[in-house]
Amino acid sequence: MARARRYAPIMDLGRQTRVRQAFDTFFGAPEPASGHHVLELFHRTAEAVPAYRKFLREHGIDPASVTTMADFARLPLTDKAGYHRKYPLPELCRGGAFDGLDMIAVSSGSSGHPTIWPRALEDELHVARRFETVLVDAFEADRRRTLAVVCFPLGTWVGGLFTTACVRHLAAKGCPITVVAPGNNKAEILRVLPELAPHFEQVVLLGYPPFVKDVVDTGLAGGLDWPAYAIKLVLAGEVFSEQWRELVAARAGIAEPVRDIASLYGTADAGVLGTETPVSASIRRFFAGRPELAREVFGDARLPTLVQYDPASRFFEVHDGTLVFTADGGIPLIRYHIADDGGLLPHAELLGYCARHGFTPPPGPELPFVYVFGRSLFTVSFFGANVYPENVTVGLEQPGISDTVTGKFVIESTEDADRDRRLRITVETAPGATADAAAIAAAVRSQLLRLNSEFAHYVPAERQLPDVVLRPAGDPEYFPVGVKHRYTRPA
Repeated sequence: MARARRYAPIMDLGRQTRVRQAFDTFFGAPEPASGHHVLELFHRTAEAVPAYRKFLREHGIDPASVTTMADFARLPLTDKAGYHRKYPLPELCRGGAFDGLDMIAVSSGSSGHPTIWPRALEDELHVARRFETVLVDAFEADRRRTLAVVCFPLGTWVGGLFTTACVRHLAAKGCPITVVAPGNNKAEILRVLPELAPHFEQVVLLGYPPFVKDVVDTGLAGGLDWPAYAIKLVLAGEVFSEQWRELVAARAGIAEPVRDIASLYGTADAGVLGTETPVSASIRRFFAGRPELAREVFGDARLPTLVQYDPASRFFEVHDGTLVFTADGGIPLIRYHIADDGGLLPHAELLGYCARHGFTPPPGPELPFVYVFGRSLFTVSFFGANVYPENVTVGLEQPGISDTVTGKFVIESTEDADRDRRLRITVETAPGATADAAAIAAAVRSQLLRLNSEFAHYVPAERQLPDVVLRPAGDPEYFPVGVKHRYTRPA
């Protein structure tokens, strides 16, 4: 009989020191940003991360030659396909191992293959600073007894457990915050709220916009007195309109929607990248009523999410109209191309533009702005889940369906008359064929649930069946002949 192997316990005393130092930094005042920290992170990563060393070597780059920000700006971009998935997972981490990385987040890939993001407690403290910008600076959670209700899905996904940890770090810092984490279980949220909320001065709901709206609407229908709870909202994952903000504020009894509803720009790759502030929210509202000015500033008729970011924590660049960032973490990311459509605006430049057009926003942090139109060029965000064309394609390839459609489709996240989100899939029917919209919707839902764990766990069951619209082959609006087809449409 084989004997069980015994291992001597290995205590990482250096980790203790690093965690203490990270907490000391977190408990202190924020450090000012400079270009030097970006170069230092680059050189540390090139030295300690095997995958990045290989990546640079394959591109013929000597790390010692990168001494200025101009040198840094010429470095090749990294991305999920050409970097994260190219090398063994441990090689993406410092020392080529998971040592010191105590938590794993997982995001769904386009084929259902998970993308894994290890992190350490120290990484959470960077993101906790971003929550501090919202909860303390805007919501005054350092002075008001606050119940934080985490409505993001709990599990391996980045939203729920990461948010819970970051808000608890603020409590450890001394803020009178208590966290309850029912996750995206609407019945449990509405069960615990009436029990807990009366013992606090304010309640913060943290979740994906359509789900939080569903919670508010269901509570309202059940007679819940939202105004009595002094509700605040922290939202992430999707762009929403200012009309949506007004509607939800009215139903939740929120008197100051610009201050009391804040959107986060977050990603599984690096946590929270930027936060909406009363400054950015008021500017966005100003532009919402002046689309000609919005087009001049953002280069598009669409209204993006507008947030502020701290260059000392997340350093942004723009590449061909899409966003690139550099950030430390369990997997350090150097010039990482997240491919979200968007851009950057210096603080003084944007406020100066507003002033020239007669608008002065409320005071706030003197941090630069990043604007984001959507999650990605090739995905649609629905209840915080990325819906990929590859997932829908499998549904259309099912027997009894594949012969009736051409394989072309367009995915959209639309808003109905009550500002609720709907997943719409417009499908091109094959010439001379008769397609069954109900059968297509059922097949697509089945494959989304099978292939996309985010969709299965983020989207409530009653919203998982897409609205399928059938259009004839060559439809000029959705399927014009002779034009490269695009499978998604921006909201």
